[in-house]
Amino acid sequence: MDRDELAGLDYCYVTTTGRSTGHPHTIEIWFALHDDRLYLLSGGGHASDWVKNVRVNPTIGLRVGDHDRITKAYVVEDPAEDALARDLLVDKYEPRYSGELEEWKRSALPVAIEFPSGP
Repeated sequence: MDRDELAGLDYCYVTTTGRSTGHPHTIEIWFALHDDRLYLLSGGGHASDWVKNVRVNPTIGLRVGDHDRITKAYVVEDPAEDALARDLLVDKYEPRYSGELEEWKRSALPVAIEFPSGP
């Protein structure tokens, strides 16, 4: 599957390590692929367990399409990257989603995952 096909998929799967238990936790989540980053928006913000797990241990498992890898995630803090993540996700999902995404765009917490080209 090439990068354009991957970018068009609806969901990716992120596995974090529980900050207290050490057990793996996997979520299915919307994403947008841009350059060597995959962006997510956490609707629960900083309170989401998976975000809390990333803050403690940024090494995560990522499955998108037929690509499985261990990589790093981080909460986006740079204002330009924050705006980019929000725009990318809403631009991708708004045309195919029947609900309103503006509140989600405004209030969700952007998280980035390293997704470099190559093996």
